[in-house]
Amino acid sequence: MNTTKIILGIDPGTVIMGYGLLAVRGNALEIIRMDAVKLSGKRDMFERLSLVHETIAGIIKTYHPHELAIEAPFFGKNVQSMLKLGRAQGIAIAVAMQHGLPVAEYSPKKVKQSITGNGNAAKEQVWEMLQRWIPVTGNLQYYDASDALAVALCHHFHQQSPGTSSVHGRKKKGWDDFIRENPHRLAG
Repeated sequence: MNTTKIILGIDPGTVIMGYGLLAVRGNALEIIRMDAVKLSGKRDMFERLSLVHETIAGIIKTYHPHELAIEAPFFGKNVQSMLKLGRAQGIAIAVAMQHGLPVAEYSPKKVKQSITGNGNAAKEQVWEMLQRWIPVTGNLQYYDASDALAVALCHHFHQQSPGTSSVHGRKKKGWDDFIRENPHRLAG
């Protein structure tokens, strides 16, 4: 019996936060929901962070994901932007952990590499490749939403590859651990 696993992908932000819910059943992938929350720049920073918390908690309560995959902040030149982004990411991680979800973090370069084969791919290229991996209906309003879905798919790919996944900071050590943890995947 194939069970469905739901991965919540988050592209954290303090102006626009993308999220994507990916259902995995065996080899079948399905988008449950992909969207972005626009956080008004006119609001106080703490109000926006509260909205990030409420939104993610609501998504978790509504869709019951099994894991959270989040994009790590990239290192830019604007320190204030980095601090704000880090706060939003920290809140997303804290909400997931409050709900007992394992958390995995992936750099933007790792996500792009996993989806397109090019760690420097443009957002448009990531979106185009996502449509090849997963049946997509509807129009894309924000690339933040497709980026979040890409994080979820990246997480799925990395769980399928031995020695590469990192959940709560634990890395699998290699083929020995993979074989021990996945005896059902050995050819007989």
